[in-house]
Amino acid sequence: MTAGVPQNHIRMTTRTPGIARRCISGLLVALCFTLAGCGQAAHPEQAGIETFLQRYFSTWSARDMTGYGSCFHPAARITFAESGGQASSQGLTDFLHGQKIGHERSPEPMTEVPTEMSITGDARVAQARVRWKLTKGRETITGTDFFTLLKTPDGWRIAALVFYND
Repeated sequence: MTAGVPQNHIRMTTRTPGIARRCISGLLVALCFTLAGCGQAAHPEQAGIETFLQRYFSTWSARDMTGYGSCFHPAARITFAESGGQASSQGLTDFLHGQKIGHERSPEPMTEVPTEMSITGDARVAQARVRWKLTKGRETITGTDFFTLLKTPDGWRIAALVFYND
């Protein structure tokens, strides 16, 4: 006995932190594996939203500004996130005009394709993060679009778009 404490209690106390650490570490590893296997559930309308977003990119690439414009809600706001935390924002009419002029003035045809999509939300509102690649002749630009989509009687429409180039 040491200072009134039984010897077996001292041995157990000195071993307990090691055992506790191993148990906690094991539980954390198990939790990580569990969370990794439980990825975010797919949006209930995942396929329809992916089709809608493919249409958004294909109409732009085809210079179909009427079809492209129909992807947007009339009250949509479009924001370009510039480097250094600056941003420029436009309403739908000005944005679509700028896209039309950009295609007209481009010496090379431009095509933009999605390379990766992630979609979350519910039956009323969805948010999508889409990585994309724009090809203009030999030049390739990549970037990301962040969409907020509203479900309307006519289908999904873009209520807000924030995008940037890498």
